[in-house]
Amino acid sequence: MTDKSPQTQFQKDEPGVISAPYDPVKLVQTVVITGMSGSGKSTVLKAFEDMGYYCVDNLPIALLPEFLSLTENVSTMPTRVALVMDVREESFLDQYQSIFTQIKETGFHLEILFLDAKDEVLVRRFSQTRRRHPLKPRGNVLEGIHVEREHLVGLRECADKLFDTSDFNVHQLRQGIVRLYSFRKRLDQLVIHILSFGFKYGVPADANLVLDVRFLPNPYFEPELHPLSGCDHEVQTYVLEKEDTIEFLKHAEGLLKFLVPKYRNEGKSYLVIAVGCTGGRHRSVAIVEHLKELFTGADEEVIVTHRDLELEG
Repeated sequence: MTDKSPQTQFQKDEPGVISAPYDPVKLVQTVVITGMSGSGKSTVLKAFEDMGYYCVDNLPIALLPEFLSLTENVSTMPTRVALVMDVREESFLDQYQSIFTQIKETGFHLEILFLDAKDEVLVRRFSQTRRRHPLKPRGNVLEGIHVEREHLVGLRECADKLFDTSDFNVHQLRQGIVRLYSFRKRLDQLVIHILSFGFKYGVPADANLVLDVRFLPNPYFEPELHPLSGCDHEVQTYVLEKEDTIEFLKHAEGLLKFLVPKYRNEGKSYLVIAVGCTGGRHRSVAIVEHLKELFTGADEEVIVTHRDLELEG
C-alpha cells in the first residue's frame, strides 16, 4: 500500500475505536463472512484465499477495529481481507452490531456476507461431518440450529449480501463466490446482479426485485426452439420482438432506471434483480440477456446468472 498523507491517517480515541478522515481509494477492502454454522463459511474463505485475499478464520470481534487500523497504517499489510466471524466466538453476538456500525461509519469498505441454508440441509451437513453444533454441543443439532437462527436475525437483516448455499456443492459454492467477488475493486460500489430463474424451482431468496415474465409467449412449445435457450439468438428474437415484450420492457427499464440510483444513494452494495419464467430456460434468460446490455451500456458493475438453465435441458 502507498504511504498516506497526514489527513488520511487514522487516530484512535481509545483502544479499539477508530475515527478520522479517510481516503476511500486507499482503504482496505474487507469482507466479513458470517452466518449459520454449517452453511459453508470455510469453503467460502478458501475461495477468497484463492482470489488473493488475506484470510483469517474466527477473529475475535473486539479485535476487528484494531486489525483494520493496522491494515491502514502499515504499508506491508494486505489491501483485500476476508474474515470469518461467527457464534464460535463468545462475545460475537453481544458486540457485532456496535462494532460493525462503528467501522462502517468510520468509512471502511466493510461488506457483511451472510451465508445461510435450509434447516434440513444444515442437519445433513452436521451429520456427514459428525460435528457438534457450537450452541448445543451436548444437545440436538436441529435445536442448536433453531437457537442460532433466532440469535442471528438482526445480523441477517443488516448483511450486505445474503447467500443461500442449500443447493450448492463445495465446487459450485467456490465458483459462485469467485463469480461474485473476483472482479470487484471497491466494495462500497453498487453491484447489479441480474438473475434468471424458474418459478417451479423456487424464487431466489436474496432477490430485491422479482419480475415475472410467465405471461410472455413461450418458446418451449415451439419445436424448433424447444431445445435452445434464451442465450440463443433465435429464442431472443422470438421473445423480444413480441408486442407484449416490447411493452413490458419499456415499463421495466423505466422502473429500473428510477430505482437503481435510489438503491445506490441508500448505500446498498448489491441489487439482485430476479427475472422468472416457468422453467428458467427460455423467456427469463432472454430478458436477462437484454437487461444486461442495458446496464453494461451504462457502465454499471453487472453480474449475470442463469440459475436454472441447465436444469431444463
